Amino acid sequence: MTDAADGILDLWPTKLVRRHLPDFEEPTQAMVKLIRDMERVNKDLTTDYLAPDFFNKDEPSINWLREQVNATVVDYLRAIGIDYDVRWSIQGWPNINRLGDYHDAHNHPGSYLSGTYYLKVPTVKEPMRNRPDVRPSNITFYDPRPGINMNSIKGDPYVDPEFTVTPEPGLLMMWPAFLNHFIHPNLSKETRVTVSFNIVLKWQDHYLPTQ
Repeated sequence: MTDAADGILDLWPTKLVRRHLPDFEEPTQAMVKLIRDMERVNKDLTTDYLAPDFFNKDEPSINWLREQVNATVVDYLRAIGIDYDVRWSIQGWPNINRLGDYHDAHNHPGSYLSGTYYLKVPTVKEPMRNRPDVRPSNITFYDPRPGINMNSIKGDPYVDPEFTVTPEPGLLMMWPAFLNHFIHPNLSKETRVTVSFNIVLKWQDHYLPTQ
């Protein structure tokens, strides 16, 4: 942006989608069963990101989720003002997290958007005697501008360098792939089951911005 109208400008915003999917119960339960069956065949399912793409399977529950993800991508692109044809593919993988499992802070190189759909979230938390501030199974996103909160004052939207979401079944999250995020440890004997995915653009020359 080189010019704009007078006023307070919203520069370099980070858009993040949080969406509770309607009528999720039946397809979500079917996906949980499918993923558990997949893990019986592949014990490294959660860490095997190069396994065959989850969204390539022709299953009614996966087809439902694919439609939901594609619709959410369309909404995201409209929200940021992209009004031209954009094409993409979805690359996804299932995760089964057990007691103590977590994912370090990371982003997703090579992708445009990333996201997670929550199928099953533990309802029971094991007692923690020394750390009442733990956020088991939550996802935390970090401000991509390091140190931006150093000069913030009370009420300033930049005062908090992180944003944490407590997930629940049926919740779809989507964000720019460059955004660092951390998956807090599962502190329950119950499993957390999710499907993570990347939105990878199918490149076209008209994507190039005007310089």
